[in-house]
Amino acid sequence: MSGHKHHDHLDWNQRGEVMEREAEVIFPVVEQAFQWLRGTRPEAGRVLDIGSGPGVAACELARIHPHAEVVAVDGAPALLERARARADRLGVRLNTRLAQLPEDFGELGTADVIWIGQVLHHLGDQEAALAELAGLLRPGGVLALMEGGLPFRFLPRDIGFGRVGFQSRLDVAVSAGFAEMRAELPDKVDVVEDWAAMITRAGMRHAGTRSFLVDHPSPIDERTRGYVHSVLTGWGDFGADRLSEEDAATLARLLDPEDEAGVLRRPDVFVLGARTIYLAAKP
Repeated sequence: MSGHKHHDHLDWNQRGEVMEREAEVIFPVVEQAFQWLRGTRPEAGRVLDIGSGPGVAACELARIHPHAEVVAVDGAPALLERARARADRLGVRLNTRLAQLPEDFGELGTADVIWIGQVLHHLGDQEAALAELAGLLRPGGVLALMEGGLPFRFLPRDIGFGRVGFQSRLDVAVSAGFAEMRAELPDKVDVVEDWAAMITRAGMRHAGTRSFLVDHPSPIDERTRGYVHSVLTGWGDFGADRLSEEDAATLARLLDPEDEAGVLRRPDVFVLGARTIYLAAKP
């Protein structure tokens, strides 16, 4: 994504591999969302994926719009390099653009289709960002915005150790960490996250809202296990100081690659969650 400034300490070469794996696991959401999006705008001359990361969604956009100029936009050069490499592997035509948001919105050029997935919450003034996006849409253009949904679940309620309901409590800790992250963003503006209303205030027409499921039942493959491990590791870092000692110990055991009860080994790990897509149209 482009709103990386509060993640400047990360090694994007290393993080890029994890992000690509994560995007591949939740790809069913992207696939379904793009089918819906294409039904509203089957032809496009120019397509932007803003906050593209390693290019999983951007490459799919390039596949379904082979005659369009598809541009992956991100603020991390290492992620754009991964996007180009992925496009080469898949044989699709993809351009990349290095940009920092929100400063560079005005430099991106106009587009018929814009995809922005889980990026706006990294920007302090989300309404101002939506207004910028509205300005990038060509008449008749469509913006697809992915934000929110349902928390992902990986484990049964009772995992055989620790206090029952661990992942629900981890959700609370992560939510508090997210609120703290938002509070520290530059130029943060508090707003009720009614995305349909925000779209309308930005001068676009709210054209629909749909949620799409990610469902990988147990037993899962090794790549999906790696996704679960990396997500729980990140959530633990995000909410570590908000967990009780017992829950911190539970998380440590779940992340231990040598423990048979850890997520890399136990047979009952799954992935179940949903992401919500808001569609906006330019009059």
